[in-house]
Amino acid sequence: MSTLTDPGTDRAARRADRLLPLEPGTRARARELYARVAARPILSPHGHVDPRLFVEDAPFPDPVALFIRDDHYVTRLLHADGIPLADLGLGRPWDDVDTRAVWRTFCDRGHLFAGTASGYWLRATLDDVFGIDIAIDGTHADDLYDAIASRLTEPALRPRALLREFGIEVLATTDDPLDPLDAHRTIAQDAGIHTLVRPTFRPDAYIDPANDRWGANVDALLGASGGAGYRGYLEGLQAQRLRFVRAGATSADFGVLSPATVELDESTASGLFDRARAGAATPAEKALFLAHMLFESARMSVEDGLVMTLHAGVLRNHHGPTFAVLGPDRGHDIPVPTTFVEGLRPLLERFGTEPGFQLVLFTVDETTYSREIAPLAGFYPSVYIGAPWWFLDAPEAARRFRAATVETAGFYRGSGFIDDTRAFLSIPARHDMARRVDAGYLAGLVEDGRLSMSQAEAIADDLVDAIPRRAFRL
Repeated sequence: MSTLTDPGTDRAARRADRLLPLEPGTRARARELYARVAARPILSPHGHVDPRLFVEDAPFPDPVALFIRDDHYVTRLLHADGIPLADLGLGRPWDDVDTRAVWRTFCDRGHLFAGTASGYWLRATLDDVFGIDIAIDGTHADDLYDAIASRLTEPALRPRALLREFGIEVLATTDDPLDPLDAHRTIAQDAGIHTLVRPTFRPDAYIDPANDRWGANVDALLGASGGAGYRGYLEGLQAQRLRFVRAGATSADFGVLSPATVELDESTASGLFDRARAGAATPAEKALFLAHMLFESARMSVEDGLVMTLHAGVLRNHHGPTFAVLGPDRGHDIPVPTTFVEGLRPLLERFGTEPGFQLVLFTVDETTYSREIAPLAGFYPSVYIGAPWWFLDAPEAARRFRAATVETAGFYRGSGFIDDTRAFLSIPARHDMARRVDAGYLAGLVEDGRLSMSQAEAIADDLVDAIPRRAFRL
């Protein structure tokens, strides 16, 4: 089988122009634009890196834990090729896992990742972070494992050192509403950490009665606030949001299947809340309560200033047997068709022109970029177009995203690039990808006579700085 890289290829030459346009004149302009922003600080206003990584500052344990175990982009394709997830170490005590055997299994199937976003992130991380140019194939599996393992022992590859090396100015995490935020306090008080590591309020399991943990979470929330009933529940959520604001949070994040919203009177909402707590609510009633809580969350954002980010359109845990054994985030979350216009209308009619309210919309249904999200962002001052997310945060999808949104809403109604990842080491590769794709897109507009080079330079600068700062209030 072919490999993801040719060991005989000159690495520096391969890296220099990756993802830039092929036409010589456009490529030359793209090189100039990319050079302006390549080394600019990284703003990462939404992601899933565990902040304890920087408190503990422990070496990464091994190549499998680093690149395979928790990356469901990788494990899902291996599973699709017939490899049981248990054979990759999932659901087993890590001390019992033969990591070298797992690595060999992965490398034997390195060809599966050719052309994928996962293959790109891995190759770019090996090249740019580790300085390793070894093919990902069965022949070189042990050499590659040993080279990575050796580098992981170096102080320069510890989390805090990489945080500095990557030039990350802001890194947002995703946190449970009742998280004590101890790790964030420790980081904020550490003079050796210059990155602003901000929490993000993520209340999905507290506002969706269909979530298995909702009842226990509501009990815990009411216990923490000392409140009771629906009114105490709302006050408890508001209190926790304010606690996050005091800890430096700038956004609240919501992951839902449908972006439906509705305003209910307090009596109706309270009745649904009580039925859900009693275990008597129907699926339709649970969905109605969630739609109301998205509306209520927007109201809270108007009051406390947290940017509301909405990630919609993924059917979680599609394969019940896998979920029953291994739990969530194992690669069987599947995108579904999603519509925003009607579902968000109640929320936007009430809050869409409210001063200070900001709503960033993310989708994995590409058809909504030009049909719904860009037109919404082109009217409502509160709405921003979220960067390509999940299955779409890949080079070709990022190019399609620009083509689908810029002609309707321009560049400045966007969120800026967002890596949205648990894979800390892939963050610079992901932002570098976006900077290269945007440089190529802007260069094409210059070549078409639609922008001057000075305009393209200003936009390139803003895409990595002013635009995400504005969208996320950084």
